[in-house]
Amino acid sequence: MSKMVKLTIDGKDVQAPEGMNILDAAELAGIHIPNLCYLKGMKGIGACRLCLVEIEGMKAPVISCNTKVKDGIVVSTKTEKILEIRKFVIDLILSMHPLDCMTCTKAGVCNLQKYAYDFELKESSFTRKKMGYPTDEANPFIKRDPDYCVLCGRCVRVCKEQGTSVLEFMGRGVGAKVVTVGDKPLQESECTFCGSCLDACPVNALLEADRWLKGREWEYEKVDSVCLLCGNGCNISVSTKNGRVQKIRAGAPEGSAERYICAYGRFGFDCVEAETRLTSPFKRVNGELKETTWEEALSIVADKLKTAGEDAGFISTAGIENEDALTLKKFAKNVVKTKNFDTTVNLYADSDSLKFSQTADINKSDLIVLAGLNPSQWKRVLPALDASVRRRVNGGAKLIVINSSDTKIAEVATVILKGDEISSLKGIAKFLIQKGLSSDKKLEASLKDVGTSEEIEKAASLFAEANSPIVFSSPPIFDASANISLIKGKVICVPLESNARGVALMGLTSEGRTYKDMISDGMKVLYTVGEVPLNKKPDTDFLIVQNSHLTDLAKQADIVLPSATFLESAGTMVDYMGRLKYLPKVIEPQGESKSHRDIFIHLAKIMGAALKRPTEAEVKKAAKVKTKLTVKPFDRKKVFDISADEFIESVNASVINGSRLLWLKESEKAMANTLT
Repeated sequence: MSKMVKLTIDGKDVQAPEGMNILDAAELAGIHIPNLCYLKGMKGIGACRLCLVEIEGMKAPVISCNTKVKDGIVVSTKTEKILEIRKFVIDLILSMHPLDCMTCTKAGVCNLQKYAYDFELKESSFTRKKMGYPTDEANPFIKRDPDYCVLCGRCVRVCKEQGTSVLEFMGRGVGAKVVTVGDKPLQESECTFCGSCLDACPVNALLEADRWLKGREWEYEKVDSVCLLCGNGCNISVSTKNGRVQKIRAGAPEGSAERYICAYGRFGFDCVEAETRLTSPFKRVNGELKETTWEEALSIVADKLKTAGEDAGFISTAGIENEDALTLKKFAKNVVKTKNFDTTVNLYADSDSLKFSQTADINKSDLIVLAGLNPSQWKRVLPALDASVRRRVNGGAKLIVINSSDTKIAEVATVILKGDEISSLKGIAKFLIQKGLSSDKKLEASLKDVGTSEEIEKAASLFAEANSPIVFSSPPIFDASANISLIKGKVICVPLESNARGVALMGLTSEGRTYKDMISDGMKVLYTVGEVPLNKKPDTDFLIVQNSHLTDLAKQADIVLPSATFLESAGTMVDYMGRLKYLPKVIEPQGESKSHRDIFIHLAKIMGAALKRPTEAEVKKAAKVKTKLTVKPFDRKKVFDISADEFIESVNASVINGSRLLWLKESEKAMANTLT
């Protein structure tokens, strides 16, 4: 626990952790020190000079964002001298800033506007200046308008901190400008369009490209939720107006290494109203899908399931909510009377690895091990994990990459162990045992004939010296990674889908035929739930597709049932860190679409059975892991049936093809072709 120091700020007694800056310490006491350039969690740079404060006994004001607290100091944040300096700074900035606050989209959340109001500055007393830089709005995601830029550097710093490093300063002084390399448009740079710069910008220099006339900030209802589009399960903040989503931003706390969302999570919400969106049920008539009623569609499905019984099978994505997973399991087992239900988790993981995965806090880790994982912001495969790891490395943590393939994340690693992952993990474990960190005889015996290398010993030494090491493991080598955590640290199994851990804990795992069995063995009735990675109709007599969009598979179905998206349904999920997260219903479902659990409940009623919605207590009980890790054979390794990037692209097909993200996909493909 950090040592606490006592100080006084504006007459208030304040206790703050040793090493904290004065600006953050003031926030603890409810005192806001004006600033434009400071980003919580990063070292202050003092670029804007707004956060100056006076310390009793010192001759000159100090910059509060990079001055650390000291025991007994007396700080004043609103002296006449300080207020005069701040007013001068704001006055000077206004002389170079458009004063169109009445129509500016950022009105209400613009820091510059707030400070100008506080100092009663309607106009600048300095000569007006206008640089006339062109705007960058050739992409459908981010609009850059340099004329609004206050040169705070926040966008440059956040881009660098997460490892993308697309933005930088060009020029010096008043004429400086934030640019990409070569001052090219964003789409011609290596920009991933994550939009972290949008969250960082304090003014109107960076904005969502489609925000014009979509409402003012004070008109929005902001709701905290979770993105279910990939294995990260990122926290998001959703802004709505008149029942429609207007924007999505990162929802993790400021200063957290996890404050990041990718382009899919930030901009993919327009798929909710895409042309491919299903808003009513369909049935196949004379070889064509025809719109029908819920009553008729569910009646047909109920009859088919009754007839099929044990020859019916259910396959689902792991991007559904816990409540949907529990309801589906009960419906299959207790109503249809079949044990044939499974999820896409079976394609890349043993569900036990997810159940036994531990919990940890990456924000407190001083050593990170990536075992068999290749997270990438550029390929959008576990992009938030990539960004979080890079931020922790920039914050002083060390990184060990263990992978048989080349990975981009390795560019920030302290040690890279290239080659067979299990052999490397064995070597690390043996070295740690030799150093006396474990007395487990079973583990020691399993490593009797294992050799080590200089690099393995270097990695093991880093692991031994770390206070809070975390091993992030791919599912196929989880057992080998878990053996390391038995010696020290925590191990986290990282799946490819947002609620993979949740559906595993809810028990939606194969009791009869597996996912692959049901696709290939010719089920009498096959019922798919969500965006399963199938484009061709499997060998089945009758196919039911329950999804939010008319996918290629849905076009081949006999019955199509329209389901709600994660923004249209309330529930919970468990992320790969083991945290139970809540998703509120942000907007109403489009058309006649319904949540997965409501569809199963209605079906059960038609089939003469009562199926209740899972209670909060039931979900919480299922989400708890009570078992402990034990030594497992190191050589247990399951082969992926599909690569990570292929899988994620396939399960996100509706989002990609049903929104402006298709532009990103096509432009990246075109860019790749020019480089080959």
